[in-house]
Amino acid sequence: MGLQDKVMEQMKAAMKSKDKVALESLRAIKSALLLAQTESGSGDGLSQEDEVKLVQKLVKQRKDSAAIFQQQGRDDLAAPELAQVAVIEQFLPEQLGEEEIEKVVADVIAQTGAEGMKDMGKVMGMVSKQLAGQADGKTISTIVKSKLTS
Repeated sequence: MGLQDKVMEQMKAAMKSKDKVALESLRAIKSALLLAQTESGSGDGLSQEDEVKLVQKLVKQRKDSAAIFQQQGRDDLAAPELAQVAVIEQFLPEQLGEEEIEKVVADVIAQTGAEGMKDMGKVMGMVSKQLAGQADGKTISTIVKSKLTS
């Protein structure tokens, strides 16, 4: 079952239960999927990798918005964004913990022989490809920086 089918199924359940936050979040996913499909012109749909990237982008947008609202002292606006994050994250693969990410980063650094911050882009690219959808880019970046500077 593809992402679009799962979203539609969840939307029906959200409509029946009158869950406005879930419905709004699911509609955002559906809208983004439809836009991506029409942009690429692919009638057969998006690859699973593209779907994961799309969902990650939606989660990141909402987390960034919530962070900005919290900085401005607007917790009333941050709360709905964080609630939507919880709904949208259901469609992402299982997220890895920091230890697992550190292990992958250490392996990639050992494979490439990366030394210092000049090799950060190379390491980030390889790690991001390996952990596609399983880890947040910000977390990966923080771990890569700490490993390359130590």
